[in-house]
Amino acid sequence: MNTDHPASLTPPPAGYAEWLLDLKSRIHSAQQRATLAVNRELVVLYWQIGSDILARQEQQGWGARVVDRLAQDLRNAFPDMKGFSPRNLKYMRAFAQAWPEAEFVQQAAAQLPWFHLCTLIDKLKTREERDWYLAQAIEHGWSRNILVIQIETRLKDRIGAALSNFATRLPQPQSELARESLKDPYRLDFLGLGKEAEERDIEAALVRHITQFLLELGAGFAYVGRQVHVEVGGDDFFVDLLFYHLKLRCYVVIEIKAGKFKPEHLGQLSFYMTAVDKQIKQEQDAATIGLLLCKSKNKVVAEYALHDSSRPMGIAEYQLVESLPAQLQTSLPSIEQLEQELVDTHTSESDAE
Repeated sequence: MNTDHPASLTPPPAGYAEWLLDLKSRIHSAQQRATLAVNRELVVLYWQIGSDILARQEQQGWGARVVDRLAQDLRNAFPDMKGFSPRNLKYMRAFAQAWPEAEFVQQAAAQLPWFHLCTLIDKLKTREERDWYLAQAIEHGWSRNILVIQIETRLKDRIGAALSNFATRLPQPQSELARESLKDPYRLDFLGLGKEAEERDIEAALVRHITQFLLELGAGFAYVGRQVHVEVGGDDFFVDLLFYHLKLRCYVVIEIKAGKFKPEHLGQLSFYMTAVDKQIKQEQDAATIGLLLCKSKNKVVAEYALHDSSRPMGIAEYQLVESLPAQLQTSLPSIEQLEQELVDTHTSESDAE
């Protein structure tokens, strides 16, 4: 009689589950480090090749045709390696031109995948913009698609641009972090609503598209609920949208107004913030902050209204329909073409095997 049991049915010894969990974590970390190391080596290699091409063209007057010749020679020498097409070599040259310092490339740029770097080169004109989006992509772990969205919706210009009274109503460094957590305007194109949409329609659409709305709000926001019920003095009230900010450690009340900003809107927002502070906020939470989203605002009127408010609030506009800016036209091939080219090359090599 066979008394052996499958390994999966064998009772584990004491402490086995914790040990297995630790092993999985260490293996996953090692895999991540290996992937990052490979990417780092590849990015540094591409920078070195691009820097060589740039130097020889500038110092020895080599023409653009040398890139085509180099691509052919490198592919002949390394037939199993992808990435030596004329298109990619042009990106290598642009990469070295965009970031000429080897130390910066090794310490910062090499933390991003190659196609992220190509996106920064392709869609942004200045070193300041490229460095800002590069740092944000590293900090927040953006995919390339998310990076493209953030660039095309001008995140750098919008972040921290909302009018607020945080500087006088919140202590440092919370006031600065709260200011940087808000934008102006908020881009809500993904809702698919026309400019005349009503407040409830916008609220409902935001909840249906909560993942995209959280992306637009930015890092740190966690969704709590819509039309959150609070009872005050026997009367029922409903908060439009309630979030919790993980970095600020506080609740964020968002009120939506489909028309132009009016000072009385802040009175309603302040009332809801008080209700949240008294009924929902816990002792360890910081004071609730408020954000009023409106279709339009008179900046001077908004500044006056905020000055008279004793609670920390911000005012920003939202945009439901807005055409994206035209992509920066460069002499480089599109990143999509380059990606497809490398995929096709890899497929052809696999089929040949």
